[in-house]
Amino acid sequence: MAASAFSDIDQLSINTIRVLAADMVQAANSGHPGAPMGCAPMAHVLFTRFIKANPANSKWFNRDRFVLSNGHGCALQYVLLHLLGYKLTMDDLKNFRQMGAKTPGHPENTHTDGVEVTTGPLGQGISNAVGMAIAERHLAATFNRPEFPIIDNTVYAIAGDGCLQEGVASEACSLAGHLELGNLVVLYDSNGIQIDGSTKLGFTEDVIKRYESYGWHTLEVTDGDGDLEGLARAIEAARAETQRPTLIKITTTIGFGAAKAGTAGVHGAPLGAENVAAVKTLFGFDAAQKFHVPAGVYDAYHRRAAEGAQAEQAWDALLARYAQAHPALHAELARRIAGRLPDAWEQALPRFTPGDKAVATRKLSEAVINAIAPQMPELIGGSADLTGSNLTRWQGAEDFQPAATGLGTYAGRYLRFGVREHGMAAICNGIAAYGGNIPFASTFLNFISYAAGASRLSALSQLRVLYIMTHDSIGLGEDGPTHQPIETMAMLRATPGYLNFRPADGNEVSAAYLAALRHAHRPSVLSLTRQNLPQLDGSSIESALCGGYNLHTYGSSGLDLVIVGTGSETSLAVETAKLLEAQHGLTVKVVSMPCLELFNEQPDAYRHSVLTPGVPSVSVEALSTFGWHKYVHRPIGIDSFGASGPYEQLYEHFGLVPNAVAAKALKLIAYYKDRPVPTLDLEF
Repeated sequence: MAASAFSDIDQLSINTIRVLAADMVQAANSGHPGAPMGCAPMAHVLFTRFIKANPANSKWFNRDRFVLSNGHGCALQYVLLHLLGYKLTMDDLKNFRQMGAKTPGHPENTHTDGVEVTTGPLGQGISNAVGMAIAERHLAATFNRPEFPIIDNTVYAIAGDGCLQEGVASEACSLAGHLELGNLVVLYDSNGIQIDGSTKLGFTEDVIKRYESYGWHTLEVTDGDGDLEGLARAIEAARAETQRPTLIKITTTIGFGAAKAGTAGVHGAPLGAENVAAVKTLFGFDAAQKFHVPAGVYDAYHRRAAEGAQAEQAWDALLARYAQAHPALHAELARRIAGRLPDAWEQALPRFTPGDKAVATRKLSEAVINAIAPQMPELIGGSADLTGSNLTRWQGAEDFQPAATGLGTYAGRYLRFGVREHGMAAICNGIAAYGGNIPFASTFLNFISYAAGASRLSALSQLRVLYIMTHDSIGLGEDGPTHQPIETMAMLRATPGYLNFRPADGNEVSAAYLAALRHAHRPSVLSLTRQNLPQLDGSSIESALCGGYNLHTYGSSGLDLVIVGTGSETSLAVETAKLLEAQHGLTVKVVSMPCLELFNEQPDAYRHSVLTPGVPSVSVEALSTFGWHKYVHRPIGIDSFGASGPYEQLYEHFGLVPNAVAAKALKLIAYYKDRPVPTLDLEF
């Protein structure tokens, strides 16, 4: 879009944004006024001259995406959304940071119309934007045809000094440069201030040179406070660059117009009533009037909103012609936009019997991926440089790469994330948020801890991201305690919104994928073994979908013990039950518990039928016992770090073998022989 001449209404709009943001923070007595006041010019130019969106339909698929990476400045975004006519009223602005408001303290995609991703933890938003740019490039390569640019939007982000200091941003932006994502434009608010004071205290690198080394196109606007024409020209130049992502360094004054402008004093605290009044006076507003928008500002923004509606109408017309010219492609695109899974895809899931050979669950996962990837073209993802160990690349997969590299094309669905676990997770969040794709990320289970900042946001944002994590316990053996997860599953289970799977055999692996893909608003972690596991008598996909189920009972008299196993330890529970029956005449029920979260969601009666109140119970898992006291009387696991050695020796060393587990179980049974067995709190 050509830069048209700016007028007084543009300056009035910018100043309106500034005073509204100051009013919001002052009313809440909490928040960050400095970034919105400093970023108002760039945001105004971006939203009124460039961003293509329809506030009347915030989910229009071909809209440009905008991410406020420095999410503490969210008053800026809320004001813009209100002015444009999104579902955000003046009362919502007045309720900034209040309980139940649509204007929380950082942007949340589940709360506010027009917010694409949840941001606030610095560096996440710009990394999400990389994922969105990947999603756009992939869908465009898949669905666009000559004369039908059905997918052709741009991803914009505003990011601050803090975002560019975070390692996750470096990971994601490095990959963005390699992938030549020319549809990504980042406006870098370079105001030189962070909470501790000047960035000179710890951030003196040449950011422009760093991004150039990543392969980015870089531009600078030295007067971000007032050079509207310069801002427009820079964004135009960024849009014209189609082979590289663009970083525009924009020098601004944090808290522009405030008494403490240019200092940390305006970063994260209200200006104070007197200073807010002074700002209003400086900008020509009535100092006594709060939350005021001049009619001309509303008019200007509503005109821009109308242009967005017209853009969607033109796209709808193009889409109708596309449907006539390419009906099969249109039907597929419509399905993916709607988020519907392919018909009968689950019939491709492999099933197993006890007569099938023992196989590592990572290998069984590979079989599932090979079975469903051709049925589910929206499945896209990859590994953090562990493809040969994670076994996530299916036969016939094409890499997502710029065609000029000769390594793949943008139509490819396999992503080479490199050794960037945190960036990988944040990028997958962006892919999921964009829509039309289901992303997966893979590494060793222990290294999801590297990605925790982003993987936690998958759950908070209700994004369907599949984390395919292999080498899930001491069963990985010789690599030792640096690679062996102990506390990791406890952390994941403590994170609200997750589905955490530790499948015990092939049927449970298939069930894990089935549940993960059916849950459109939850991330899933599939924790998979390096070592081979037997196919279990009594397992099934349908039973595993309950999260926990009665696998098999050994013995025929009254029930003496319940053993709960997960993953590789379920077969250990089976062997222990057989031993207790054969050597001690006991009746032992084995429960397989591949997913505690799904089990928790079952009816009370079902959970009681599985865990059987009044009967002593133990759990066995080669991980921390933290959290298991809720389900059993005696959890058996590992509450220290692991060790290096062949995995069979490690299981022996840590007492995770039938004889050792049986001995602990016998002590538990003896303890409760003359005592009442306490009923655990199963009313979850």
